[in-house]
Amino acid sequence: MPDSHALSELLAAINSPDRTPEDIAALPVPESFRAVTVHKSDTEMFRGMPSADKDPRKSLRVDEVPVPELGPGEALIAVMASSVNYNTVWSSLFEPLPTFGFLERYGRTSPLAARHDLPYHILGSDLAGVVLRTGPGVNVWKPGDEVVAHCLSVELESPDGHDDTMLDPAQRIWGFETNFGGLAEIALVKANQLMPKADHLTWEEAAAPGLVHSTAYRQLVSRNGAGMKQGDNVLIWGASGGLGSYATQLALAGGANPVCVVSNERKAEVCRAMGAEAVIDRSAEGYRFWSDDDTQNPREWKRFGARIRELTGGEDVDIVFEHPGRETFGASVYVARRGGTIVTCASTSGYRHEFDNRYLWMHLKRIVGTHFANYREAWEANRLVAKGKIHPTLSCTYPLADTALAVHDVHSNAHQGKVGVLCLAPTEGLGVRDEELRARHIDAINRFR
Repeated sequence: MPDSHALSELLAAINSPDRTPEDIAALPVPESFRAVTVHKSDTEMFRGMPSADKDPRKSLRVDEVPVPELGPGEALIAVMASSVNYNTVWSSLFEPLPTFGFLERYGRTSPLAARHDLPYHILGSDLAGVVLRTGPGVNVWKPGDEVVAHCLSVELESPDGHDDTMLDPAQRIWGFETNFGGLAEIALVKANQLMPKADHLTWEEAAAPGLVHSTAYRQLVSRNGAGMKQGDNVLIWGASGGLGSYATQLALAGGANPVCVVSNERKAEVCRAMGAEAVIDRSAEGYRFWSDDDTQNPREWKRFGARIRELTGGEDVDIVFEHPGRETFGASVYVARRGGTIVTCASTSGYRHEFDNRYLWMHLKRIVGTHFANYREAWEANRLVAKGKIHPTLSCTYPLADTALAVHDVHSNAHQGKVGVLCLAPTEGLGVRDEELRARHIDAINRFR
């Protein structure tokens, strides 16, 4: 069993209304904890199966694991809640490659990094929790601080990363390309991943925005992405999903006009509740961008473009917020306006994109690739959450023991918004420090419930 006595003492201290940093610092660090893992010995279990048939419930485990050694510039976090992202889905399916290759390569870089090269991989790229310990060289964060973590892990030993940390050749995504992720009772992070937790949110709500909101911020708002401005028409695929729901909010908050694409009327209503007026239910309207597995259908691109112009007063979109990939990319390139931008951060329907290059080069369009966010972008995104400008899109939570079911639901698209996981938090609803701000935004906070 995990070190239950030490964990119980820790949880009691965290939940105490009059706790001090000294109270947390005085507690013993547990020797072990529960964590959601995949095992290197299981990496061949789905070989030859289509992605849709692979079942995360067979590959994901909840194990007792030892607490890792704390190094310079690092922090141990008592994780109250986490959430499910698509990188956890990919890790659980061992595709496009098993993540153990990432851990092996990282482990070869230094004796400290060798801690990550284990026969099990603790997954998860979001957390909300409390700082338990900090390593040498950490001065800003103290035991007892309530934090969230962004998922950029970077060494900053290359000049390339000092202009934009996402360009550092040693940039990795924590909990996907590193070990000791957030789907656990204790996580190991670099201290420069930490940001203040929003006082008006519960633990599970605060854990939901991290990866997807920061990704959407860089992709849509940052100069490293599309550089959205007031008045832009923005086509957002999967606009009620984990990523698209933040893109929709960012577009509305930034004075742009989101054109939300969803797959059913329930998701369309969620977009309208966020404030979007232009919504396309692509299932109801029957768009089929591929005639067969090898042939796209340009007539459907044109029909889709005409529908967009109906909703925008005759204008094409300035920005296409892309993440489905293969299924939609040809249409995305076609419908962007002359001089417009297609900005892409993922390929959930397939990595091999095909498009008609005439519509790109002759119409002077741009394709921009973005990946997560640098520390500044993640901090700015988190600041919007803390101010109540952007709200979590949490739809449901699962206990840590049922994380495999949560990941299965995300893999099966049987969800909307974000799916949360309670780690040390025994129930939902804990962790709120600013009831007044929460009351002002409670309808928006609960919009996806």
